[in-house]
Amino acid sequence: MTCYVKITCPQCKDDRIMKAGRNARGEQRYRCQNPSCPTKTFMLSYRYRAYEPGIKDQVVAMAINGSGIRDTGRVLGIDKQTVMATLKKSLPPCAGQPQNP
Repeated sequence: MTCYVKITCPQCKDDRIMKAGRNARGEQRYRCQNPSCPTKTFMLSYRYRAYEPGIKDQVVAMAINGSGIRDTGRVLGIDKQTVMATLKKSLPPCAGQPQNP
């Protein structure tokens, strides 16, 4: 008797998935076949929690609600350097500062 696990894309929830090789640790990668989906490849389990879908959104939401960098890292189970890098990348450019060409 064969048992199957239905795999869906974490971004678009589509079930048109194909295998896309393995990572360095031998875990299976998957690719979403939906052309409008922004996800290129994904895995079912990640080694680092910061790579999981939705974690970066939670970091930004916690910062907006006033949580500190250490507190955010401790609650989400990620490093404080990852929290700072995520927040730096998510900040829009200030209106008063000139843009670099």
